[in-house]
Amino acid sequence: MSNSPTVERQLEAETRPQSAGLLATGSQLVPGLTVLWHPDVARVGERVALTALASGRAEGLSRREPAFAQPGEAVARPLADPYLSRSPIRLERGAAPGSLRLVCGETRTPLILDGVPVPEARELATAEIERGAVLLLAGRVVLLLHLLDPLSARREPAFGLVGESAAIVQLRREIERVAALPVPVLLRGATGTGKELVARALHAAGPRRAAPYLTVNMGAIPPSLAAAELFGAARGAYTGAERKREGWFRQADGGTLFLDEVGETPAEAQALLLRALESGEIQPVGSDEVRRVDVRVIAATDAELEAAVAAGRFRAPLLHRLAGYEIQVPPLARRKDDVGRLLLHFLRQELSALGQEERLAVHRPDERPWLPAAAVARLAAYDWPGNVRQLKNVARRIVVAGRDAPEVPKGDWLDRLLAASVEPPSRLPPDREAAASPPATPSSPVSAASPARVPRRAYRSTEEVSDAELLATLRAHRFRLQPTAAALGIARTSLYDRIENSPLFRKAAALSRQEIERWFEQCGGDLDRMVEALEVSKRGLQRRMKQLGLP
Repeated sequence: MSNSPTVERQLEAETRPQSAGLLATGSQLVPGLTVLWHPDVARVGERVALTALASGRAEGLSRREPAFAQPGEAVARPLADPYLSRSPIRLERGAAPGSLRLVCGETRTPLILDGVPVPEARELATAEIERGAVLLLAGRVVLLLHLLDPLSARREPAFGLVGESAAIVQLRREIERVAALPVPVLLRGATGTGKELVARALHAAGPRRAAPYLTVNMGAIPPSLAAAELFGAARGAYTGAERKREGWFRQADGGTLFLDEVGETPAEAQALLLRALESGEIQPVGSDEVRRVDVRVIAATDAELEAAVAAGRFRAPLLHRLAGYEIQVPPLARRKDDVGRLLLHFLRQELSALGQEERLAVHRPDERPWLPAAAVARLAAYDWPGNVRQLKNVARRIVVAGRDAPEVPKGDWLDRLLAASVEPPSRLPPDREAAASPPATPSSPVSAASPARVPRRAYRSTEEVSDAELLATLRAHRFRLQPTAAALGIARTSLYDRIENSPLFRKAAALSRQEIERWFEQCGGDLDRMVEALEVSKRGLQRRMKQLGLP
């Protein structure tokens, strides 16, 4: 699993495209407009580069101009909303270098810029344009005024990643660059940015795509079991080891192993992980047998591993080995022009699950959209500390709030929703706290972040959790109900009821003797693997096996 000199030279030869400057002749970046929301949601994501501004000419913004197009497409068309005036808002160079001036003039289109009405004119500084300014036109159309590359067009595969911002295009290039190379990859980025999606994309785009892809959350594994979970264990190697355990490296042999939250790897397992990366050799706990495995490791962290190395909590050689190639996954704040695309993507997912995707359609020019443009403008101006995960959560709550109404409610509900969607600050998410922390005792009070101290009113309703999210979370936690409930922020009893009353989820009580025996043989008697294959809880499977008189 070590890097070859050829691979290292190939990586060193790669260079990143550089772009800088604003309104300067020959610059790669010029001001542009991206459609964040439109009554016709098919227009979301269209954009236009305002190249005339670079040569000192003004641009108009109205019902009839300029012409917008999806990235990489040749067909362009104006906004064409009947509530926009034909008389344009003018965009021209400002007095200060790099600034822009918006002049309303004779237009009858009401303009709100970053939440503030613009009655006549407004000058934007360079920093405002670089950050991205949100324009709300006539309460109907939301645009982002920002910098973009007028020559850019998608050439890379999408890799399942939603967005066309410069940051996401660069991320796709990084994936394409390293996917086929036999090197470990370290993904860095804040929580909620989608590091696991990038890991899956690297696997799917590489030569191991037909081989196993397994995910391990290092922060969710108790330190005493980390080595056995990763490298396997012989029968009787530790208390409770009633049968031989394969371990994640052996199960991923030939494929990819994604180590999420790798900074939480216990110290005892770090030396063994380093050996596996350097030599491709693993040694199960309690066994003298050394096995060779061929596993590509992709790791992810939102922690400062260099600081952990300096503090003695993380091995420097392990960091260097994991970072055969590093990819920085951008926060949503750097992808502001993707907010509309992502919001539409998540709304479609949630509405489709309810059979209500037609709510997004507008059939007449005078029809009021189900989601007001003013709400999208508010979302576009938000900082998104929880990144894409938070936006997905907000989209779900929007669907719940407007499920039975002709349109999403107005008022300050959106501010309350955004505040409620931010994960509370904690060293570990609730499921990892439960796994890593000992039971509370009188001398060891329960942490405020522990699930045991979460007041009942803080739980989400199970109605807010889509079937897709519930199934994905169950799979991530290997169908253990308590950590699944904690990760979703719902009461455990509510989770039991949801699974019990839903025809979409299998019940262990419905498993036949033949099916259990078949999977028992295929999984070598490993109950954990059987749980993942059958997609039922371990306790329920054990109870069913006891009912049938199976060992």
